Amino acid sequence: MASKRVTSFDVADLAGVSQSTVSRAFTPEAKVSKKTRQKVFAAATKLGYQPDAIARSLSTRHTNIIGIVMAHITSPFYPYVLDKFTQRLQEMGRQILLFNAAAGQDVDDILPLVLQYRVDGLIITSATISSEMADVLARDGTPVILFNRYVLGANCSAVCCDNVDGARKIADFLLDNGHKRPAYIAGDANTSTNIDREKGFGDRLRERGIIQWYHEQGEYTYQSGYDATLRLMQLAKPPDAIFCANDVMALGALDAARHALGLRVPEDLSIIGFDDIPAASWPSYMLTTIRQPVTRMIDATLDLLLERLDNPKVEPALKLIPGPLIQRNSTRVAETQT
Repeated sequence: MASKRVTSFDVADLAGVSQSTVSRAFTPEAKVSKKTRQKVFAAATKLGYQPDAIARSLSTRHTNIIGIVMAHITSPFYPYVLDKFTQRLQEMGRQILLFNAAAGQDVDDILPLVLQYRVDGLIITSATISSEMADVLARDGTPVILFNRYVLGANCSAVCCDNVDGARKIADFLLDNGHKRPAYIAGDANTSTNIDREKGFGDRLRERGIIQWYHEQGEYTYQSGYDATLRLMQLAKPPDAIFCANDVMALGALDAARHALGLRVPEDLSIIGFDDIPAASWPSYMLTTIRQPVTRMIDATLDLLLERLDNPKVEPALKLIPGPLIQRNSTRVAETQT
C-alpha cells in the first residue's frame, strides 16, 4: 500500500503555523520572518515534505518559470549565455524552460507552444519575432525581452550589445594601424546584430575616407567564415584585414588563412571578430575581438523582465550596452614612431 502523501497542512500542524504561512515560507520572494521560515523548513524536513510547484501555480496563477527561446544553440556564445541566465534565474528562485528554434524555423511558429506552458515571462535570444506576435504576447500578459536582438516598433523590450559602436571601434582600430583594404564577412543578413555591425563598420570607414571595401556573405558559422576567406584571398588585390561578424566565423577565417593559404597572421592578414567567446583567447587563435558585456546585458535583461512582471503596462525599452575592443595577436599593430 502506498504511503499517504505529506501535505502542507501536515507541516503546518507540526510547525504550529497556518497552511498559508507554509506556502509563503516556500516562496522565496514572500515576506516571512527568518525564524518562522526555519521552523517550517525543519518541520518539512522531519516529515519529508516537498512543495507541489504545479499545485502552487494553479492557486497563485504564476508558474515561477521563465521561458527561454534560443536559436543557434550550437554556437559557443549561446550555451555560455544560457548558463549565465540559468544561474541568475535560479538565484532569484525561478526556473527556466528552454525552447530551441531549429535552423530555418520561424520563432513565431513555436511561441504558441511556449504559451501553453503558462510561463511567467519570456526571454528570446539569438532569434527574432514579428511585431504581430509581440502584440499577441502583450495581449496575453506575457512579458517578452529580446536578448542580443531587437525589432523596431515591436511591443517588447530588448537588450543588446551596442553593435554599431563596436563595429566603429573595429574600423578605427584597423585604419589607425595602417590597414588599407578592409573586408567584412557578414552574418545572417536579416538579423539586427549583422545589420548594426555592418552599418557601424561601413559608416566609420566612409567617415574616414574609405569609400570601397570587400564584402562576403557568411552565416555565423565556422565553415562560412572559412569559405568566405578563401574567396576573398583569391581576389587580384586581396584584403589586408578581415572583420568577421562573429568570432566563430573569425576562427574559420584564421584557419583558412593559415592552413589552407599559408598566410602569416597578422603579418600578411589581420583578422578580427565580435563576441569574445572562450575560444577567442585560446593560444592557437588569440583573436582580436569586441567583447560582448554579457553579465551587464543579462542584468539589464532581468531588470526589464522584473519591471514588466511588476507592471505589465510599462513602456517597452531598448538598452544598448557598449563592449570593449580586446586586442590580441590576430591583428597587426603599427610600429610606434620614435
